[in-house]
Amino acid sequence: MDLLASIFLDPFVRMGTNPTFLVQVVWEGFVSGVLYALVALGFVLIYKASGVFNFAQGIMVVFAALTLVGLAEMGMPGWLALAAAVVAMLILAFGIEKLVLRPLVNQPDIILLMATIGLTRFLVGLGEMVFGGEPKVMITGALGIPTDVLRVPLFGKTLILKEIDITAAVVALAMVAFLAVFFARTKIGRALRAVADDHQAALSVGISLEKIWVIVWFAAGVVALVTGIMWGARSQVSFDLEIIALKALPVLILGGFTSVPGAIVGGLMIGIGEKVGEIYWGRLLGGGIESWLAYLIALGFLLFRPQGLFGEKIIERV
Repeated sequence: MDLLASIFLDPFVRMGTNPTFLVQVVWEGFVSGVLYALVALGFVLIYKASGVFNFAQGIMVVFAALTLVGLAEMGMPGWLALAAAVVAMLILAFGIEKLVLRPLVNQPDIILLMATIGLTRFLVGLGEMVFGGEPKVMITGALGIPTDVLRVPLFGKTLILKEIDITAAVVALAMVAFLAVFFARTKIGRALRAVADDHQAALSVGISLEKIWVIVWFAAGVVALVTGIMWGARSQVSFDLEIIALKALPVLILGGFTSVPGAIVGGLMIGIGEKVGEIYWGRLLGGGIESWLAYLIALGFLLFRPQGLFGEKIIERV
C-alpha cells in the first residue's frame, strides 16, 4: 500500500515543490506535441482525400528534410534550397498520383495501404542512395531559424526556453490553423471531402480526382518538409525521424483519422502526457515511459472509443 501511495502521490508532491520545473516539463511536452500534431496532419490530409492510411508519411518527413539539407550541401543558398525542396515535393506528388494512385482507383483500401508501404521502402532506398545514411545537420542559420536560449525568471527560478522550440511551436500552430481553415472554407477543401466520401460520385459531379490527389499529396509533402525542418533543427536529420514520425499513430487514434482539431488535441495530449510521465513517474516505473505511454493510451481508446475524440462514429445498419 505504501508503494502504491508513493507511485501516485510522490510525483504530485514534487510538482508542487518546484513549479518552475513543472512548467519547463510541460513546455517541452507542448513543443513535442505540436510537432506530433503536425506529422498527424499529414496523415489526416491523405486519409481525407483517399480514405486510406498513408504509411509513407513518416519517411516523407525524412526525405523532405534530407532533400533540403542535401541541396544546401551542394552549395545552394538556404532559401533557394528550401524552394527547390518544395518543388521536389510537388514532383513527388505528381509521380505518386500518376504511378501509384491512378492505377489503383476504386481498389480496396488494403491495396492502397500496401502501395504506401511499398512507397515507404522506395523512398528509404532512394534517400540512402542519393543522400547517404549518416545523420545530417539542419541548416538553421541559412534559413534564419534562431537557435539562442532565453532565460525567463519564474517562481523565483529560471525557465529555459530555446528559440528553436518557440519557432517550431509557432510555425506548426500556424500551419495547422491554415489547413483547418483551408479544409472548412475553400472550394478545394470541400472537393477533398467529397473525394474521400465517394470517388465515383465526386467524378460524376466534375471533380478531378487526379488534381485533388496531386494537391493533397503536395500539401502532405509540404507539411512533411516543415516537420522535418523543425525536428531536424531540434536534433539531426536522419532516418531515425521516421520512427519519431510514427508517434503520430497514437495521435490519430486519440483525435480521429479525419479530424484536424483532433490531430491538435491528440498531439498535445501525447506530447505533454509522455513528457510529464517520464519525468515524474519514470523513476518509479523503471523509466522508458516515453517509448510506450502513447501506445498504451491509444490502446485504451481503441477498446472504448475507437473513432477517437473527434472522429465520426461509424454506424452499420443491417
